[in-house]
Amino acid sequence: MSVTTNGRPITRADLEAAFQRVVGEGEKTVESAIPSALVIAGALGLALVTAFYFAGKRRGRHKSSVIEIRRL
Repeated sequence: MSVTTNGRPITRADLEAAFQRVVGEGEKTVESAIPSALVIAGALGLALVTAFYFAGKRRGRHKSSVIEIRRL
């Protein structure tokens, strides 16, 4: 069974060309989004490191308990 469009059969080359058009558009979109994704990931990583740094610095300021050890 052969499918026809505009009076001519659809060939393998027609399907490959249509697939390449769709994939090509998707690749262009991904390639244009990569730089902004890297900037966002870097900013998020820096924010996490900064938050952990200040959380650790704050924890170090608290007075710790004094434990007295006696020998019997």
